[in-house]
Amino acid sequence: MELVLVMVAGLVVGAFVVFAFKRIQDQNTKKSAKDEAERILNKAKSEALKIKKDSETKAKDFEGKARKNVETEINKQKSQLKNKEQQFERRLKEIEVQFKHRQDENDKFMSQLKDREEKIVVSENRIREADKQTQEQITNLQKKLENVAQMTQEQARRELFQVLEETAKAEAAKKIAEIEEETLKEADKKSRLIIAKAMARFASEFTSERTVSVMSLTSDEMKGKIIGREGRNIRTLEALCGVDLIVDDTPETIVISGFDPVRRELARRTIDKLMEDGRVHPARIEEVVEKQRAELSKSMKEEGDKVIVELGITQVHNELVKLVGSLKYRSIHAQNALNHALEVAHISGLLAAEIGVNIKIAKRAGLLHNIGLAAEHTFEGSYAFVGAELAKKYGESDDVCHAIRAHNDNEKPSSALAWIVHAANILSSTRPGARRQQMDNFINRLKDLESIANSFDGVMKSVAVQAGREVRVLVESSRVTDDQSIMLARDIVKKIERELPHVGQVKVTLVRETRSVEVAR
Repeated sequence: MELVLVMVAGLVVGAFVVFAFKRIQDQNTKKSAKDEAERILNKAKSEALKIKKDSETKAKDFEGKARKNVETEINKQKSQLKNKEQQFERRLKEIEVQFKHRQDENDKFMSQLKDREEKIVVSENRIREADKQTQEQITNLQKKLENVAQMTQEQARRELFQVLEETAKAEAAKKIAEIEEETLKEADKKSRLIIAKAMARFASEFTSERTVSVMSLTSDEMKGKIIGREGRNIRTLEALCGVDLIVDDTPETIVISGFDPVRRELARRTIDKLMEDGRVHPARIEEVVEKQRAELSKSMKEEGDKVIVELGITQVHNELVKLVGSLKYRSIHAQNALNHALEVAHISGLLAAEIGVNIKIAKRAGLLHNIGLAAEHTFEGSYAFVGAELAKKYGESDDVCHAIRAHNDNEKPSSALAWIVHAANILSSTRPGARRQQMDNFINRLKDLESIANSFDGVMKSVAVQAGREVRVLVESSRVTDDQSIMLARDIVKKIERELPHVGQVKVTLVRETRSVEVAR
């Protein structure tokens, strides 16, 4: 028991001793740390004071330098300003001198002008006085002349007119006799031609066979689709294709009317494609028309290739081949232009074989002799010269170009090849049944109507329909207003009356349409 107590007492005393030692050690450590902190703080204060002192010194130096630079710049600006003021003063003095000089010249000119005005007034008075004296002299001379001739001025005028009238009647009678003689000769020629045609038992085709195409529809329901709601589809077709569509009571049939075979063919292909698709609305019609126009161009190229192969001609430019193919849809004097060209080519080859000229060159010139008919309306001049220029442009020889120019007497033939093509063209054109002049005049009249309408500013396209009894004109809505469209229609009518007085009654329908198209994506 006592041992336990001794041990406990020893532990208590040991713990107390350790605690006391630890506390003494902590106090010594705190004191050392406090002394170190005071030393560091004093050192930092000393360095801060040193830095502050250096900063103040540098700031004073910078301020001095900046002040010196600013003063230097100000002095420099003052010097420049002073120089500019001096220049301005010198320029102002020069302007004052010039102004004074100009003012002196102006005063001098005004003085001269005033003198001239006075002289002009004097001259006018002299002229007026001279005119008065002249009139008095003329009056006196007329009175003297009337006394000598014993007739008044009016009587002399009537007598002069009577003499002139008798002379004019004599000249007119002589001219009438000459005209009657020429008319009898021309009538004799025409009567012989008519008799020759009658002897050949020539039978002309009906106009409808040349200007109308009849197309069969899949069903009568298709007629309604082509017409569309309130006729919008048929109007779109007619405007884009340039033809007149006639829908009557004939079952499953629609008539395409137009003087241009190319337009009729485009309309026929478009309607055929719309029947296959079944969708008929203005937007779809526009899409199909553009596609069929491209396919029609391709078809013309194929047609030209076929003719070239048939004649055995080689090395013909692709553009010339396309133009040859487009002749299929052209006509001259109601004769198909491609058939005529092919016929002239064959005849030229036969004639060349007979007289020993190169057959292939003759066929080439014969085929291209009317290639100018396929040129666009932007080319000016006779179609023979236009065709020669196109042939030269696409690499044809000078002999071929000369034969093209000389085939219709626009240029005198100067080579055997040119005479061959000239003769072949006459043989093809004058054979019985080749041409129908009356039909050609009708087609030219429709073309003239469209040309007159297209000549006005703001017109996009015009189409002659109803056998020339109506012209439909499509104008640009951005360039022609509603009020201007009324005046434009009147101007077109007046020009038709002035330039084509014998076409009969023609209705001009002007269409102005505004479209706004947006695409939802």
